[in-house]
Amino acid sequence: MRDPLAEPSDLIRSVSRALRVLEAVGRAPKGLTVKQIARRCELTVATTYHLVRTLAYEGYVIRREDGTYIVGLEVADRYRELVTAFRGPATVGEVLRRTALDSGYSHYLGRFVGGQVAITAGAEGARSPYLEDLVPGFDEGAHATALGKALLATLSVDQRFRYLREYGMRPFTPNTLVAVDAIEADLAAGDRRGMQLEMGQFRQGVACAAVLVTPDKDMERRVVLACALPAAEMMTSARVVRTRLLTAARSIADALSSDP
Repeated sequence: MRDPLAEPSDLIRSVSRALRVLEAVGRAPKGLTVKQIARRCELTVATTYHLVRTLAYEGYVIRREDGTYIVGLEVADRYRELVTAFRGPATVGEVLRRTALDSGYSHYLGRFVGGQVAITAGAEGARSPYLEDLVPGFDEGAHATALGKALLATLSVDQRFRYLREYGMRPFTPNTLVAVDAIEADLAAGDRRGMQLEMGQFRQGVACAAVLVTPDKDMERRVVLACALPAAEMMTSARVVRTRLLTAARSIADALSSDP
């Protein structure tokens, strides 16, 4: 939900409407007709038609034979560019892939993007459960993932409170912590442990651990490294996981520092 109070005075309405159309089409994988798009975006059919035609010309939506529109391939190109920008130097990706291959666990990088916790890179491991949500750009569940907790732990108490109040504490599973006091205690335990941890708080049967890669006064330059694995394996391998994470974190920090 966009905040109307934050609307810029020089907002270009046609651009804003086109983006709303693109978002509506993106949320409907089976496709939408122009009339359906107009209804969902609260626009006139004539305005929607012109916007859709423009987006189709630019390749951001595709018109199918049945008259419905789906997301176009240009969106995929922009996503690849986003992934590359988020990840940083190619050597960072190499470290992630090598770590995932050696350990068998999926690994992820995260940072603050626009003040919000987001996954910025990932590499799948054969021994980790597949988590379809955890892809670059995922920006939910900071309170329920170890990656999010590792970033939240770098904030002050007041900053964390404001963050959790703004983005909420959705209960992903019955184990998700949904009280600020519980989160504070959990983060304190993670600091003592030298690794933030969650067990079944984001997905049942899955555990995640995370460590800080690069601290920085600028919150948007703070990076964390996380891995996901079956919860049962975390119960018996937490120390090994922490050692491997810290080793990989040092390699990623070196790769990031070498970026010109």
